[in-house]
Amino acid sequence: MALPVPNLDDRRFQDLVDEAKRLVQQRCPEWTDHNVSDPGVTLIETFAWMTDQLIYRLNRVPDRNYIKFLELIGVTLFPPTAARTDVTFWLAGPQPDVVRIPPATQVATVRTETDEAIIFATTEELPIIPATLIELGSMAKGKSAYRDLLPLVELGKDAYCFQEKPALGDALLIGLSQAVPSNAIQLRFKCDIEGVGVNPDHPPLLWEAWNGEDWIPCEQDSDSTGGLNRDGDVVIHVPRGHAAHTIGTRHAAWVRARVVEPIPGMSGYEASPTVNAASSITVGGTVAAVNASVVRDEDLGVSEGVPGQRFELRRKPVLSTDEAATLAVSTGSDADGSPTWQTWDQVEDFAASGPTDRHFVIDGATGEVRFGPAIRQPDGSLRQYGATPEKDRYIRMLEYHTGGGQRGNAATGSIKVVKSANPFVSRVENRRDARGGVDGEDIENAKVRGPIRLRTRGRAVTTEDFEHLAREAAPNVGRVRAIAAGDGALAGAVRLLVVPSLPSIDGRIRFDQLVPDPTLLEAITQRLEECRVIGTRISVEPPGYRGVTVEATVKPAAGANPNRLKADAERALYEYLHPITGGPDGKGWPFGRPVTIGEIYSVLQRVPGSEVVDSVNLFGTNAETCEGREATPRLELKPNVLVFSVGHVVTVPGAAASVA
Repeated sequence: MALPVPNLDDRRFQDLVDEAKRLVQQRCPEWTDHNVSDPGVTLIETFAWMTDQLIYRLNRVPDRNYIKFLELIGVTLFPPTAARTDVTFWLAGPQPDVVRIPPATQVATVRTETDEAIIFATTEELPIIPATLIELGSMAKGKSAYRDLLPLVELGKDAYCFQEKPALGDALLIGLSQAVPSNAIQLRFKCDIEGVGVNPDHPPLLWEAWNGEDWIPCEQDSDSTGGLNRDGDVVIHVPRGHAAHTIGTRHAAWVRARVVEPIPGMSGYEASPTVNAASSITVGGTVAAVNASVVRDEDLGVSEGVPGQRFELRRKPVLSTDEAATLAVSTGSDADGSPTWQTWDQVEDFAASGPTDRHFVIDGATGEVRFGPAIRQPDGSLRQYGATPEKDRYIRMLEYHTGGGQRGNAATGSIKVVKSANPFVSRVENRRDARGGVDGEDIENAKVRGPIRLRTRGRAVTTEDFEHLAREAAPNVGRVRAIAAGDGALAGAVRLLVVPSLPSIDGRIRFDQLVPDPTLLEAITQRLEECRVIGTRISVEPPGYRGVTVEATVKPAAGANPNRLKADAERALYEYLHPITGGPDGKGWPFGRPVTIGEIYSVLQRVPGSEVVDSVNLFGTNAETCEGREATPRLELKPNVLVFSVGHVVTVPGAAASVA
């Protein structure tokens, strides 16, 4: 625990004035007019104000010294973390050649009168590859024979997509001229209404692509064929591992539509659909993007040739991305008089840097670029940590990223603007919410983190150590909790429960938003593997979630707006039963803490406009499927479980019914 910082003098302006007036009465009794109109009192108040300012500055000295101490032990503020999402570029039309979307292509949300555009940049090149249909066939479940449908289709005859009576696992196979990883393809079919028995809006078909080892699911964007029952198009997003493969004697890049179990309450195919024409074109592609602006070729200044030089970037904060920032130092001129440059590498610190290592460090929060210092040793010599740019050499930052923060958690479909011109692209969209954006750390949190860092020293022993090191490895997590895995065979194992940071509207979130990104879990796992005690087993995973539903009736106070009260009451429930920002202290629902009807009454009674909470019913449900509804006065949670709100309903007399 951090030692409390002393307040060197807790007197304020009025205390100083009152003390001066008491001394006047003791030492100068002839001064009897102590009203504010007296010139002497004016002087007292003037000097009290000046003294108050001096005390304020003096009281900041311990804080400043504390912060300098944190810098000495290597504690710096965490910079903002950038939100990430996948963006899909749609072509204006089919192209004969590969369309390449270069890395760092910028896209953005729409700028409005009140909100600035949120800019994202792609993290890698995206080739959109033209591919045509060259094979069409089918395979029955449990049979290895490939039935070639292409000869029939080329003659315009009907070809059954599956067996006459389709069985689970039957597949329609489509061979493309080349693999189209991360691309969107449009499959155009001419079909007759033969595959009867299915709901055309929810046909029991799963689109998959071959990745070289197995069939992996494709995301279906649209299907106007009603499950291969009428003329139309199917647009699917092919995953990035797509590869060519030989089926029988046919070599192609394969995708397939496989018959699966229909969703509950619906029936499957009673007869096989037929197709008498088919074609394929590539219509777009998907690539990862990060909420960042790319800054290139920024001149920092001229080197003085001394160790420990510091330069400040014009744009800050600087983000830590997959690609490290690159810096160059001039080395002279070539035969044409143009400057020549030598690149330097970014490192986290200079602990392992030698006197000839061309290293630099960036403080992401302040945007400060630092070169290695020279430290005097006990014998009087100087040890150089990292090379020093020679005197009068120009220093240029070739590329770095700036931006980030919680603001970058853009909603699905909000990214619509292509800022980097490309004549072949008609539009862009994000099919998922942008996630992972977290604002930079404040100084108060860093002051708390300093003593923890001294205690852990990069070693994970206690559960608090695991939590601290996990946050260092991934500052963008919403919550992290370490618990013992159990007794017996699980003794000595640690479960680290990770909750991702995510945006919410009035406390409402979707269950899929609570699933941590695999790269986030991998980063935490790698860090803890380096720090754990030998013999300790670590499992980094999301916590369990217990669905909770509240149904309540609230009577409005006289003059209260029933519709407003209903909305405020439902919002209060979602916010209080929130796994990240809810709970009694607003820091997230405590792990394993039960939910009781009594506290729900208390939450609703505090809503402005509420007179009486007539009734409250509490239900436990399956958080993922919303099934298994069970009424209970007290919802118990296991130590590794958090609550998740599944549709609260508040009834207020006189309020309009909610619209689903």
